[in-house]
Amino acid sequence: MHQAGFDPVLLVDNNPDACGTLSANMSDWPVLHADFTDLDPAEHDQVYDVDVLVAGLPRVKATAAVARPDGGEPELALVKAAALLVTGVQPKALVIENVPDLVTNEKYQGVRSYVEDWLRDLDYRCKWFVVNANEFGVPQDRKQGVLVALKGDGIDAFKPPVASGEPAGTVGGTLFESMASQGWPQAEEWAAMASHVAPTLVGGSEKRGGADLGPRGSKRAWERMGVNGGSLADELPDQDFRWDPAAGPRGMVRLTVAQAALLQGFPPDWQFVGRKTSTYRQVGQACPPPVGRALGEAVREALAVC
Repeated sequence: MHQAGFDPVLLVDNNPDACGTLSANMSDWPVLHADFTDLDPAEHDQVYDVDVLVAGLPRVKATAAVARPDGGEPELALVKAAALLVTGVQPKALVIENVPDLVTNEKYQGVRSYVEDWLRDLDYRCKWFVVNANEFGVPQDRKQGVLVALKGDGIDAFKPPVASGEPAGTVGGTLFESMASQGWPQAEEWAAMASHVAPTLVGGSEKRGGADLGPRGSKRAWERMGVNGGSLADELPDQDFRWDPAAGPRGMVRLTVAQAALLQGFPPDWQFVGRKTSTYRQVGQACPPPVGRALGEAVREALAVC
């Protein structure tokens, strides 16, 4: 969103490492370590009447709507809380990003209706749509569900972002330089095998998941590219590393957190604060920056004519 021309007046996260990451990269950004469901706009009056309220929320699990149809699942509760926060903030626009099922799956119709009804009572109208990071130059098959709401008839001027036309590249092409940086002689051979986009990176949550490359299906996709998705590496492969994918996961290369960040579309110089599992969760949970920029540009264009 910052790359699209928006300057933050307040950034809120309940993860201290994530807050540290924001401050480490942008020391002048106003970062608040707090649960945004407890945020009282009256205590932070700089948030009143902002151009856009953005909620990049923990990704809702596929089982959440079935297990807790009342929306009591924490991730679904946060979706509703973001809509509720509009009451106090009164932004010109609202953006919520999450899993594509939140937009397309009938299981979540109750949540969508709740959010739409609440926003309608506040004179907001909204659009739900799905974008794929792969269409915005990110070397990853990552679909995201998005809600954009604007006041009054402003939504009529909003057009969801379309594919940028920028080549997304492949895992091998994106990571070849880093894989070869320590003198690994098989980097080129590996890059040729990894000539596909990455499956969706999954960071897990504080209670679920860890520093690996996702569920079983994702790990199989990584294995087809000669990558052991069972864990992340602390160091890049050096000249002594012997890559032998025919030997199974033990003979495959592993990715580092920094390499996962490149596949997520982060700038190479972006720093992450925390231990390996924490930093990887920050990467995997993030909206890829090129997608965030595209969404921001689409919102900015709509606001310019409202």
